[in-house]
Amino acid sequence: MTKRLAVATSLLLIFLAGCQTNDSTGGVMRTNEPAKGDYTAFGDAFDGLKTVSDVDYYASDQAITEAKTQFRSENYGNAGALFYKATRLAPNDGVAWLGLAASCDRIRRFDLADMAYGRAYRLLGATPEYYNNLGYSYLLRGKLQDARSNFLKAYELAPNDPTVANNLKLLSSSVQNIER
Repeated sequence: MTKRLAVATSLLLIFLAGCQTNDSTGGVMRTNEPAKGDYTAFGDAFDGLKTVSDVDYYASDQAITEAKTQFRSENYGNAGALFYKATRLAPNDGVAWLGLAASCDRIRRFDLADMAYGRAYRLLGATPEYYNNLGYSYLLRGKLQDARSNFLKAYELAPNDPTVANNLKLLSSSVQNIER
């Protein structure tokens, strides 16, 4: 009897492992994605990162597209996993590294974000997006002088960019509303 129960349980687990459920957008929600708020997926220096099972078959740009969707939905763990996968599919894709850095910022893994920003800079160079994201990273860390310096570099490169302008306003309000 115990052997039958073990076999039945094993078969049920195998069946459930392959199940997928549809989300509200008609897409497929994979069961092994890190849950919102589950940031244990980011191991030391990105080793041991949980990834979406079907990502192995994605092209880099498809992984980035899905990662950006996850990021906009504030699913930063999922976004990070997808950006990480994109860096594995295309190691010289600066956009993937920049997205990974931003995702790491949002889950407060600044050590990993710094490594990803370093790689993004080597690949992208001094772009307004790079400086804006790095400035926001410093803002999240409470390093307001570093944030201002990077936001100003981004502003010099793209003075009409509304995101940079908004981040400068956000920084200004952060400085004015310091709580002690």
